[in-house]
Amino acid sequence: MADAPPGFAADGRSNDEDGGVSNSISTAALHHMVPFAGELGVEIESATSADVVARAPWAAQRCTAGGALHGGYLMSVADTIGAVAAFLRLPDGAQTSTIESKTNFFRPVTAGTIHVTSHIVHAGTRTIVVQTDITNDDGKLVSRTTQTQSVLTADL
Repeated sequence: MADAPPGFAADGRSNDEDGGVSNSISTAALHHMVPFAGELGVEIESATSADVVARAPWAAQRCTAGGALHGGYLMSVADTIGAVAAFLRLPDGAQTSTIESKTNFFRPVTAGTIHVTSHIVHAGTRTIVVQTDITNDDGKLVSRTTQTQSVLTADL
């Protein structure tokens, strides 16, 4: 990975005003650490160790037949933002990787913006479980993803 952008710790978390590292992450830091997130068009609205809120605009190149956002796209967004939620709960020096993911789809998105909210369901020493809801501009549930993230420490 390249050096962190100015104002960010090496792991991508924001530096706070006192020079320490906060439990937050910005869109710029996310796109730096995970370039695929930039390809997805994901923008972080807020990110704390409690939850992560993001959004992404509808775009034709992200669609399947009929102009609906592709399910694989929605799953990729959920996985990315869910991983950010898990990342913000990791112990110092640890990394994470998705080891399981399940998504239910409820309605198509054919215009507008998707709104993504990830929160921690369980944070253990070896795994973190995250639930990610994606809603449309009307606040209606589009999909729900539950994923399990491994906690990868140096002793593994």
